[in-house]
Amino acid sequence: MAKQSAPQELAEIAPKPVDVTDNVLFGDIWERPGLSPRDRSLVTVSVLAALYRGEQLPYHLGKALENGLSVEELSEAITHLAFYAGWPNAMTAINHLKQIADQQAAA
Repeated sequence: MAKQSAPQELAEIAPKPVDVTDNVLFGDIWERPGLSPRDRSLVTVSVLAALYRGEQLPYHLGKALENGLSVEELSEAITHLAFYAGWPNAMTAINHLKQIADQQAAA
């Protein structure tokens, strides 16, 4: 997995959150041995979809695909969470997933 990082242009106005994101979240939490990057991506995508965090979701859907999840697996996870987190949350996540899958197919 390529090293993840917060958008560095944000460091100009908020250096501490970028530092914590890079060094604690991506440098420590994502590197812990208890879960694989694939599993961490599945958890992250599920939580972001459930909490309707559409701004963060596209990045993490792309990272989930890089970490070995398939479009079909992500679609199934989002379908499952629709009944626990709400239909609009799931449909928004599916829309993001389709856009990313279409982009990858065109590349």
